[in-house]
Amino acid sequence: MALLSPHHPKLSVLHMLLLVFLVSSYCCMCAASDPYLTLDYYKSTCPTVLEIVRKEMECAVLSDPRNAAFIVRLHFHDCFVQGCDGSVLLDDTIDLQGEKKASINRNALDGFRIIDRIKNKLESECPGLVSCADILTIAARDAVILVGGPYWDVPLGRKDSRTAGKELASTNLPRAEEGLLSIISKFAYQGLSVTDMVALSGAHTIGMARCENFRGRIYGDFEATSERTPLSETYLSNMRSICPVVGGDNNVTAMDYLTPYFFDNSFYHTLLKGEGVLNSDQEMYSSLFGIQTKELVKKYAHDAIAFFEQFSDSMVKLGNITNSDSFVNGEVRKNCRFVNT
Repeated sequence: MALLSPHHPKLSVLHMLLLVFLVSSYCCMCAASDPYLTLDYYKSTCPTVLEIVRKEMECAVLSDPRNAAFIVRLHFHDCFVQGCDGSVLLDDTIDLQGEKKASINRNALDGFRIIDRIKNKLESECPGLVSCADILTIAARDAVILVGGPYWDVPLGRKDSRTAGKELASTNLPRAEEGLLSIISKFAYQGLSVTDMVALSGAHTIGMARCENFRGRIYGDFEATSERTPLSETYLSNMRSICPVVGGDNNVTAMDYLTPYFFDNSFYHTLLKGEGVLNSDQEMYSSLFGIQTKELVKKYAHDAIAFFEQFSDSMVKLGNITNSDSFVNGEVRKNCRFVNT
């Protein structure tokens, strides 16, 4: 067999496929649990914590179903920067640059007032005991349940960070226009596998995307991946009316147009049809390197129970990404927006 030259196109493909394999293998070896976290952490000190969070989340989602997606996104953006330590909740001060104004977070995050309300309730009930990081993790679980998604137990005992990672937000968080291999590597860095990545992306079943993040997709390869049926052409036309070539950056559309406010597996059906709104989502099914991800998309599209089970497991792993420094130097903030004085 002839040797491939270093510049042969097949060589780069082989290297890329090898990278997918190595990244997947690496993820399997990563520990995503933390010995500090336990299910009964507040059993004696604040036994009503779960009830208080649930009631506040019920009010929030009842008033606006979009609040469920806001809280889940907040939790994800928190955990991918310094671990799940509540750093995403910090406001800027003279001494601290928060993560909210990082380019990837600006105009993308909401739900802070919901966490503020929950924190105020818990400070009245159990002052100085429940961390903002734990509140956000519980709230994300309840948000999913309240729009029809699965339940999972939430290990607790996180501490709040005294620092934030504005630069890390831009580095660690996946971007809408990113390719599959780059996103896989970002999940691997957090100890999350390819399976976790595909399952956690299913949270987009209740999410909205800003025009700025899907313009390149609908004026780019959308037609190439879609089925080119009258329905898909109408859908594309509607999205282009929401997101013109110039302007309207803050206009939004649902990432799952079938059931935008209900947590189910229909998001994966949009990918099977080549109609994913974000490039990063459609890549899981359409990318040349998506050998494993394509099979997982098909699996979750055809088996809602399998998706729910894996999503629950992956959310526990996500929530268990902890900042070891916060356990040593962290605190329980009195106000989630500011470190204690």
